[in-house]
Amino acid sequence: MSAFLSGNFRNLLAFGSGVGIEIAGKNLEVVAARVRPSRIQVLGRLVIEDFAGRPAAQWGGEYSRFLNSVGASHLCATLLLPRRAVIVRQLALPGVASNDLESAIRLQLDTLHPYGEDDVVWGWSALAGGYALVGIARRVDIDRYIQLFAEAGIPASMFTFSAAAVHAAIRLNRMSRPEGFVALSRGASGSVEVYGEGSGRPLFSAEFQMPAERAAALAFSELRLPPGTDPCSFEDVLPKPAVNPVENDLSRNALPYAAALAGACPRIAPAANLLPPEHRRTVSRMMFVPTIALAAILFMLIGAMAAFSAIEDRKYLNQIDTEIAKLDPQAGRVAAVDREIARTRANARLLDEFRGQTRGDLDALNELTKLIEPPAWTNSIELTRIEARIAGEAPQAAPLIHILDSSRFFVNSGFALDTRSATGEMFQIHTNRRQQK
Repeated sequence: MSAFLSGNFRNLLAFGSGVGIEIAGKNLEVVAARVRPSRIQVLGRLVIEDFAGRPAAQWGGEYSRFLNSVGASHLCATLLLPRRAVIVRQLALPGVASNDLESAIRLQLDTLHPYGEDDVVWGWSALAGGYALVGIARRVDIDRYIQLFAEAGIPASMFTFSAAAVHAAIRLNRMSRPEGFVALSRGASGSVEVYGEGSGRPLFSAEFQMPAERAAALAFSELRLPPGTDPCSFEDVLPKPAVNPVENDLSRNALPYAAALAGACPRIAPAANLLPPEHRRTVSRMMFVPTIALAAILFMLIGAMAAFSAIEDRKYLNQIDTEIAKLDPQAGRVAAVDREIARTRANARLLDEFRGQTRGDLDALNELTKLIEPPAWTNSIELTRIEARIAGEAPQAAPLIHILDSSRFFVNSGFALDTRSATGEMFQIHTNRRQQK
């Protein structure tokens, strides 16, 4: 029950928007998303090709135009660092208070990476069961990305990695899966991206150059999941967006979407942040204070005006109702006259139609007498509103079909009977009448 209440409370606080950027080989994949308690909306997706081989200002302009087009120009980016640039560790810290987790990690930091005396930056996020997820990168690599994105004019609020982004996104606006799972995704280089959670290990994240079935089997073994458990996709474990453009194919690559969710509500679903604090850019809440104040004043004025005029409005409505009651009998008589006029007009139109039908029948019959000329002759003509049947005899009956179809009165003519007699051909022709304007 406490987990259920915690999940519902988390849903109510899920307000925010984020932009996720994944460095996928030579390209940047960008996703912008908006998070609300009842829905998640993907605003758009952009692929910036060959960013490292182009001037930063050029692809930075593409990024800015994309954010402007989706109404997210004020957002700061969450950058998903390449897996090779980050050392990821899981630390078991049982019994350590949440306020002391960072100090406990700092004490062990030198034993968690192979960089020796090189300066490093690191970030962490809490996992279940007293574990912590730690990401470590060389400062020179982080500084390179900071300078590159500064030259492109892209403000960033977070540098994180795939495991931290997916872990945070799963817990945003939904409950996690207590039974454990393994999710697979195909990376930009063709490798298999694996993320999983289980009872034996709170989190498993790796990238394999092997078939997906083999990668899933290794993940099941690491997480101690029961045999026969089926792997799923990243799309299945991440929160489902209510609005998702077709270009954002989560079954192909969901990591930029996960990074956007992690950056949208960092206080609700925190992810490890490797960006030094002095370089983190955030959207100040103070920019909304004037709008909120003006909105509050506007609502107060509207409320005062509504309260002041409520009595006068009621009096005015009563007067209108009185006048309406006086005019109701006259309005009823007018309505009765209008109905009578409409009925008379309908009758007149009906009579006109009948007269027109008689005239049309006579014109069609007259046309038949002109079309079937001697030596051809007819012994029977059946004429209805939609068709005609003609029986008779002619030296040659075949030309009559073309003659009838060329008329403005008949169409789709055909033989119902065509036999030869001693004096010519006996025929029965069925034809449809054209609608006359």
